[in-house]
Amino acid sequence: MNKMYGLCFHAVRQTAGLKSSRLLQRRAFRVSTLHRQQPFDSTLEKPQFPGASAEFVDQLEFIEPNVISGIPVYRVMDRQGNIINPSQDPQLSKETVLNFYQKMTMLNTMDRILYESQRQGRISFYMTNYGEEGTHIGSAAALNPNDLVFGQYREAGVLMYRGFSLDHFMAQCYANADDLGKGRQMPVHYGSKDLNFVTISSPLATQIPQAAGAAYAVKRENSNRAVICYFGEGAASEGDAHAGFNFSATLECPLIFFCRNNGYAISTPTNEQYRGDGIAARGPGYGMLSIRVDGNDVFAVYNATKEARRRAVAENQPFLIEAMTYRIGHHSTSDDSSAYRSVDEVNYWDKQDHPISRLRHYMTARGWWSEDDERSWRKQSRKTVMEAFERAERRLKPNPELLFTDVYQEMTPQLNKQRESLWRHVQQYKEHYPLDLYDK
Repeated sequence: MNKMYGLCFHAVRQTAGLKSSRLLQRRAFRVSTLHRQQPFDSTLEKPQFPGASAEFVDQLEFIEPNVISGIPVYRVMDRQGNIINPSQDPQLSKETVLNFYQKMTMLNTMDRILYESQRQGRISFYMTNYGEEGTHIGSAAALNPNDLVFGQYREAGVLMYRGFSLDHFMAQCYANADDLGKGRQMPVHYGSKDLNFVTISSPLATQIPQAAGAAYAVKRENSNRAVICYFGEGAASEGDAHAGFNFSATLECPLIFFCRNNGYAISTPTNEQYRGDGIAARGPGYGMLSIRVDGNDVFAVYNATKEARRRAVAENQPFLIEAMTYRIGHHSTSDDSSAYRSVDEVNYWDKQDHPISRLRHYMTARGWWSEDDERSWRKQSRKTVMEAFERAERRLKPNPELLFTDVYQEMTPQLNKQRESLWRHVQQYKEHYPLDLYDK
């Protein structure tokens, strides 16, 4: 372990007044003197333990779980879309704000159509993003295109903002011949190498230590990139979260941990998930800068992510953002949330504190959006989604030969034996295998 940590290099910290371009030019890896153990002085009556910085006390007192009365929630807009503090207004252009709104509502429309598609037996599985659209679009807009994204399974809006087409979303959910993953993944397990979005993996929280490793590689490349890792408050209970947090902090990686705290880990509410003050409270214990934001305020999410991204790259350190939001939909099509929460609770968030409604209030107050615009856009967006949906349904399934590719450069004897066995079986029982539905 000593050898491993001896290899950890740290970026030179520049003053806040330097421009980011100068910071990048002057960054250099070195062993940080700040974190070295200070020379031992036996004459000083103070703690010399290497694992903490503290003073002696002569009173027995345990530290309370919540040292402060709750970490505050940063927001820019109130629920009616009014800017609370003008100095925090990101001053985004009309075109940018309209793009935010259209991406959020397009995602909402796609969710409704694909959810109903699963209910009709057309696809096997689906997970909606209802109520969390602001966390997706606000954070995605604050990143650079070359930043690397590790998602969990409820960040479709991030990928949509980056340019993932409706045809690609549909192809993945239908596992057809146009699917970038060649039909090998469950629905909603998207990925795109071109858009720097790492393919989603079902096991919970595995992306967190992976993101730490990727961020360390980015740091060593000195490439002016950041990594962002999305996860829910339930995933933060996994051991992988601890590993990822600790590695990213000790290795000083340009990484943004983005926690969507939506109230439920499948059916487990937050009051059964943890006893501390949410997820942001864990950051200081790992030596990370942390913030809690209103996840239903797309501007607050944008501001927090943009600043975290800027500092993560300039200073080579991780940041933890806890976005407080609410999962309006069921966890997935395998879940019935009415078994563990009330309709009144869901209706409150859907009708009174929805990120789409809040942004619409903001645009309406500025004369950027009208009832006619809303009706026209909703009709147009539904038509666009349905057209992509219909194209995906008509498309053939991937060629079965793809079952055996992309693992080995040359097919192994054992794999070739399995392939031959498959085709013998298919030919013997071909009435059960409609190969005309598969791409040749």
